[in-house]
Amino acid sequence: MSSPVIDALGNPRSVLLLGGTSDIGLAIVERLSPERPLRVTLAARPGARREAAVDRLHRRGHEVRAVDFEATDLEGHARVVQECFEGPFGDVDVTVLAFGVLGDNEVSWQDASEAVRVATVNYTAPVNLGVHLAARLQQQGHGVLVALSSVAGERARRSNFVYGSSKAGFDAFFTGLREALRPGGVRVVVVRPGFVTTKMTEGLKAAPLSVSAEQVAEVAVDAVRSGKETVWAPEPMRWVMSALRHVPAPVFRKLPL
Repeated sequence: MSSPVIDALGNPRSVLLLGGTSDIGLAIVERLSPERPLRVTLAARPGARREAAVDRLHRRGHEVRAVDFEATDLEGHARVVQECFEGPFGDVDVTVLAFGVLGDNEVSWQDASEAVRVATVNYTAPVNLGVHLAARLQQQGHGVLVALSSVAGERARRSNFVYGSSKAGFDAFFTGLREALRPGGVRVVVVRPGFVTTKMTEGLKAAPLSVSAEQVAEVAVDAVRSGKETVWAPEPMRWVMSALRHVPAPVFRKLPL
């Protein structure tokens, strides 16, 4: 078992970003260590977007390596995790799980193949990876796993219930995994953003209390450093969702959500 290398201020030395082209994920990496270089593993599909992400972090002084990763290739996940944890960068201090798809709800609920795609990327793939990651983190005896959930999973709405249902499962799995890993010294931070202005939401009308990728990163990194376990971005979404969870269904369906 290795000793942790996150210092007293919560600064890691090695980070794994699964979903290596994610706007939020990259913002988290940058905020984790704005002043000193990190060893960063970007797991993502090969291509121009990954190359741009590698270059972005290189320009900030980080040491970066890329690993091929496809969320829907469930059988390949064990290889990906092995490669990420057994590479030249040593132990992984912070793992960020930051991939997902929004999908078109009106297509998804009427097209089984599209519904399965959304469910696979947003739920089945993270669960599969979560099991493999848990084994590696337990073996290390330390580490923080940051799981990017969504307020959409707290109460599914008619306008995005396929996506919301996948995030509900995601959220339940990682809040449970937190308890399973707690005795071994591994932490799981669940981040629940509201509407985030990123590539994934480009072209959509911004919802109230919308935030940027950098604002979500600020909340996530504060949780890593402070020991918080579940956080909302922005923080007022916690109280908004608490209220919405208790709205009776006949009233809820009439809300412009």
